[in-house]
Amino acid sequence: MKTVDVIIPTYKPGEKFIRQQRMLQKQTYPVNRIIIVNTEAEFLDRSLLKDYANVSVTDISASEFDHGATRNLGVSLSKADYFLLMTDDAVPKDEKLVEHLVGMMERKSLNDLRAEKDTASYDAGTGRDEEKSCEIAAVYGRQLATVESSEDEKYSRSFNYPDSSFVKTIEDLPRLGIKTFFESNVCCLYRRDVFEKLKGFPEHTIFNEDMIYCSKMLRAGYASAYCAEAEVFHAHNYSGIQQLRRNFDLGVSQADNPEVFGGLRSEGEGIKLVKGNALSLLKKGKILSTVRLIFISACKYLGYRLGKNYKKLSRKTIMKLTMNKHYWD
Repeated sequence: MKTVDVIIPTYKPGEKFIRQQRMLQKQTYPVNRIIIVNTEAEFLDRSLLKDYANVSVTDISASEFDHGATRNLGVSLSKADYFLLMTDDAVPKDEKLVEHLVGMMERKSLNDLRAEKDTASYDAGTGRDEEKSCEIAAVYGRQLATVESSEDEKYSRSFNYPDSSFVKTIEDLPRLGIKTFFESNVCCLYRRDVFEKLKGFPEHTIFNEDMIYCSKMLRAGYASAYCAEAEVFHAHNYSGIQQLRRNFDLGVSQADNPEVFGGLRSEGEGIKLVKGNALSLLKKGKILSTVRLIFISACKYLGYRLGKNYKKLSRKTIMKLTMNKHYWD
C-alpha cells in the first residue's frame, strides 16, 4: 500500500479547519502524516491538534509565505509515496476522499481507464491514439458549494467541477485551451517521484502554482486526472473588491509565466461561464443575483486585465490592487 501524507498551508485557520482535521482522521485509506506549514505562529491554536498524534506544525512568517515555495517546504518534510495538498478551508465530504484519489492515481494510464467496465464515466472523446499509455501523476478532487455560497458561486462550482471524472494530457491543448492546465491545490494528490523529477512548484509565485506545475507535468508526458468522486466542501463569498484583487494576482501570474500561458486566452471560458450562470439565474427569477453576477464578473475582468498589464502600473497602484503584498518585496 502506498503511503499518503497530507500537506496544508494555514493562515488564521477557523472552524472549517477543525472539521477538516476530524474528517482526515476518519479516512478509509489511512493518512500517514498531516504536515501543516503555518503562517505566523500566533494565529494557530495548537490545542486544536493535541489529540492527533500524526499532525506536525512548521511555522513561517508572513514575509516568508509564497504560493510555490511554502508548498515545496511542506513536501520536503514528507517521505510519502503520494502527498495530498489541501487548503485549510477544504472539508472532505466523506471518509473516502483519499481512497478515491489514490484509486484514480493507481489506474496508471489512459488505457487502464478505458479497460474498466465503467469507462463511460471517463472522458474518452479526445481523439487520442488508443494505444498510447500516459501515466497519471496528479489527481484533483471535486469542490462543492456550501450553504454559505451565493447562487452564482453554486453555478461556478458545477461549471468548473462536473460530476464525471476525466483525464487530460498535452494532446488536449488544442481542444481545451487553458483549461488543459487547470488543477487545484485546494485538493490535489501528487506522485512524489514525478514531483521531484520535475523539481516541484516554481519558487516566488504569486498565484497559479498548481497550473504552472500541471503545464510542466503534461509537457513532460504525464497525465492529469480529475476525480469527481473525491469531494470537498469549499466556498468563498468574495466581495467585488476581493475578486478584483484576486484576479489581479491571477493576471500577474499569467504575465510572469508566458511559457505557460502565452497564446492561451482565458477570457473565452470566463464568458461561457458568465453567460451560462446568468441564464440559469434568470430562469430561476433571481434578478438581484443576476445583477450581482454582472458586477462581480466586471470586477474579475478588470482585475485580470490590470494584472496582465501590471508592468505599466506604478508600485503604489500595484500595492493597492494585490492580495499578496509580500510577493513584491
